[in-house]
Amino acid sequence: MSGAQINWDYPQPFSLTMRVAADDIDGLQHTNNTVYVKWCEQVAWAHSVSLGLDLDAYRRLDRAMAITRSEFHYLQASREGDELVAGTWIVNWDQRLTMQRRFQLVRVSDGVTLLRGGMLFACIEISSGRPRRLPPKFVAGYSGAVLGLGDDELVR
Repeated sequence: MSGAQINWDYPQPFSLTMRVAADDIDGLQHTNNTVYVKWCEQVAWAHSVSLGLDLDAYRRLDRAMAITRSEFHYLQASREGDELVAGTWIVNWDQRLTMQRRFQLVRVSDGVTLLRGGMLFACIEISSGRPRRLPPKFVAGYSGAVLGLGDDELVR
């Protein structure tokens, strides 16, 4: 990755780099907002996998972290061919049921932040869809990645 220095909102994000493709562009000739949301979901999932909590682990434990609320602030547009980097952090959790993530999407060429977002997750039992306590494997996997900001806002 080359370009401008990235000024992340928080230290040490888990990040993924992507390039805006023709299929990502909408009728206004910029990246469709739903694509930004998809990229946030992808970086969040990749982060979970990197922590040892992939779909197989979720299924084995009959538990998952399900999105219960999300908020996105679209700050700038991106265009076909732009190289972007999406960063995520787990900023808060209660170690029982909920976890909060924040996101930042940055254009590599100039370091401009295009989006800030947040998602609130709740632990559910996959088989019933009901809220359940985080299993010990989730606590062990996610705990080292939590920044612990003590902030209830979804987006900074």
